[in-house]
Amino acid sequence: MNHKLVYRLYVEEGLQMRRKRPRRNRSCQVRVTRPKASSTNESWSMDFMTDQLFDGKRFRLLTLVDNFSRESLAIQVGTRLTGDDVVAALDRVKEARGCPQSIRVDNGPEFISKSLDWWAYFNNVTLDFSRLGKPTDNAYIESFNGRVRQECLNQHWFLSLADAQEQVDQWRLDYNENRPHSSLGNQTPVEFAKKSCPARRA
Repeated sequence: MNHKLVYRLYVEEGLQMRRKRPRRNRSCQVRVTRPKASSTNESWSMDFMTDQLFDGKRFRLLTLVDNFSRESLAIQVGTRLTGDDVVAALDRVKEARGCPQSIRVDNGPEFISKSLDWWAYFNNVTLDFSRLGKPTDNAYIESFNGRVRQECLNQHWFLSLADAQEQVDQWRLDYNENRPHSSLGNQTPVEFAKKSCPARRA
C-alpha cells in the first residue's frame, strides 16, 4: 500500500484530508481568506520597525493597531525587544481595553516565541500568521508603519530611547485623536471607535 492507493480510497469514500495546524504554536490558525473586521477588538495587527538614535545606535519599535478602528494601541521602543516584551506590551493594552479575538503577525522570532504562544492560549486569542514573503497579508500594519516612518521617525533626531518613546507617544496620541481618516468617514480613530462601540463612549 502506498500514498497513491490511500489517496484514491480517500477520493472514492468522499473523505477530506485533515489540515494540521503547525505544531510550533497552540494558538495559530491555518491560512484562510481573512474577513474584514466588523468591530473593535475583533482583530489587531502587530509588527516591528527599526530606527536609530542621533549617534547611530539602532533601536526597535513594536507597533500595534486595531484593524477596525485603525487606532494605534501601542508603540513600544527598545533596543532589544523579545517575545517577553511583546507579552508585556499586550498586557498593558489588555488592562485598558481587553483582548482581541485574533492578532495578525508575521513569522518573526518574537511572534513565534513560546511566551506569546502561551499568552495567546490562556487569553483565548488566535495568532493569525501571514504567509512567508506576503506582506500584503498584513496590509493594515504595513500601511500604518509607513505613516510612522514618514511622519514621525523621519522627522526627528532621537537623543535617547526615552526621547524616542516620548516622541512616538506624542505622535500616536495625535494620530488617534486629531487625524481624520477617509476610510473612517473622515473621523478620527477614537471618534470612529466610540460611535461604533457604544460601550466605549463613557
